[in-house]
Amino acid sequence: METDVQTLQRWIDESRSIVFFGGAGVSTESGIPDFRSVDGLYNQKYAYPPEEILSRTFFDRRPEEFYRFYRDKMLCLTARPNPAHRKLAQLEAAGRLRSIVTQNIDGLHQLAGSKRVWELHGSVHRNHCMRCGKSYSAQWVLDSTGVPKCDCGGIVKPDVVLYEEQLDSDVIQGAVNDIQKADLLIVGGTSLAVYPAAGLINYYRGSRLVLINKSETPRDGQADLVLHGPIGQILDQIEVKPL
Repeated sequence: METDVQTLQRWIDESRSIVFFGGAGVSTESGIPDFRSVDGLYNQKYAYPPEEILSRTFFDRRPEEFYRFYRDKMLCLTARPNPAHRKLAQLEAAGRLRSIVTQNIDGLHQLAGSKRVWELHGSVHRNHCMRCGKSYSAQWVLDSTGVPKCDCGGIVKPDVVLYEEQLDSDVIQGAVNDIQKADLLIVGGTSLAVYPAAGLINYYRGSRLVLINKSETPRDGQADLVLHGPIGQILDQIEVKPL
């Protein structure tokens, strides 16, 4: 009898337009903390709840407190891609993976070599002055003190989607288009609890939906294949075969 990993291998071998939809669990294996697990940021103690700190209202009213938390918990610039990131990049290079749709903001998919990545919640690697629009690197933000200020005096804001902010419409449209055209949708490392991002998988029209996560998700019953475990460990068992 075929194992779940063997089934995943066969489906990947038979696919020509895979889309991978990923969440925080893809990055935790690179040492980046997630939000909703037992040890996640939302279960740690701060002067303010992390969900409040990461809101646009809080950023505007208490930018120093925001940046104290942001530098401490969100800028993990020493993190490196893990087997999941590398395997997905290999699948794209082999012509099987159409794109990656990610809720993560760390840029590790690109660092692993992936080219077509839809970053639903933005990226820590893009930062701009709110007054003149000048761009700054994540390292510059990390090395700055207090509220980072541009040469013009404006506050520099990370291009990360905060609570109360809208997702980028072009990114959403690009992700939706690719999901609709996919012949295999692999959802990994996400509890599917963050909306509107999690709702994007509703646009999938294919017949093979795979869920890979350490714990159960609300969509397990709708999936055609469910694998529970570390996503890097599972994807590392996949052999990449070029078209």
